[in-house]
Amino acid sequence: MTESNTNGTIVSDHNAQPTPVKNKHRLANLLPLAIFVVIAIFLGVGLTMDPTLVPSPLINKSVPQFSLPAVKGRTLGLASKNLVGKVSLVNVFASWCTACRAEHPLWMQISREKIVPIHGLNYKDKPDDAANWLDELGDPYTRTGADIDGKVAIDWGVYGVPETFVIDKTGHIVYKRIGAINPEIWSKKLLPMIRKLQQD
Repeated sequence: MTESNTNGTIVSDHNAQPTPVKNKHRLANLLPLAIFVVIAIFLGVGLTMDPTLVPSPLINKSVPQFSLPAVKGRTLGLASKNLVGKVSLVNVFASWCTACRAEHPLWMQISREKIVPIHGLNYKDKPDDAANWLDELGDPYTRTGADIDGKVAIDWGVYGVPETFVIDKTGHIVYKRIGAINPEIWSKKLLPMIRKLQQD
């Protein structure tokens, strides 16, 4: 607020309060900034998270009940009853999956070393394609399950391929990995976990 003194000079009244209209304008101007800050915080936190470690509601729960026929050309199918009694891995794979091809040599090596049974859950694959893929690259799996329509994978909470699950002796899922397994992940994370579970 301004007023004139006795000399006619205009002076400012510093104690004058802003009008309610001005306060509303200020709030309206600050609202987009506040929204931007909140979004930036959520994005920042999201970028620091490892997308391969998406929490699974199945951790420490029994494997879902299922029974699948073997991939074409194989004799042993895969069912929930096959995942009890010893520590094992379930690897979700598909012939059309590039990352599956990248991790496959490691599965072959682990299979040759007989460290742990590896079971394959073949996801939404054509029978001939899955069979040809394993014939070409080698078959590291003790058992395979042909999940042609993907319904069993849904019960397992699969987001995509490849995914790998560690199963303990009692048939409980103790770990889930999204994405391809590489030698570092195997040696630093999976192998120590498997060794410990085998000793329990």
